[in-house]
Amino acid sequence: MNDNETIIPVLGILMPIIITLGAFVMLTYVRKFENIERMAIIDKGLSPDLFKKARSTSGALRASLLLIGGGLGLLMGYWLDNAFDMQEVAYFSMIFLFGGAGLGVAYLIEEKKNKQQNS
Repeated sequence: MNDNETIIPVLGILMPIIITLGAFVMLTYVRKFENIERMAIIDKGLSPDLFKKARSTSGALRASLLLIGGGLGLLMGYWLDNAFDMQEVAYFSMIFLFGGAGLGVAYLIEEKKNKQQNS
């Protein structure tokens, strides 16, 4: 047994732990520096609310319509595979077509919402 055969299983166990710890440390430091930045803004006499963005639901809308489109694409790909024996190409093409259609619908909804807010 050489060294590579003993290192690979250990890395397979340690990598998820290291990645999880790294993400936790990164998020902790990001929050710490945001707090320091806000405290500096308050010390200068400004309101920290000036730099807050208005919450938008467009991200959730895009994600939900993308997932709905992907699900419909899988369903349509399954139907095409059974009906016409198209194999994998039906699944991939339908996922991309319906996922893109979902993102297009999300874009149209966001544009309509922006026009209503501006007028």
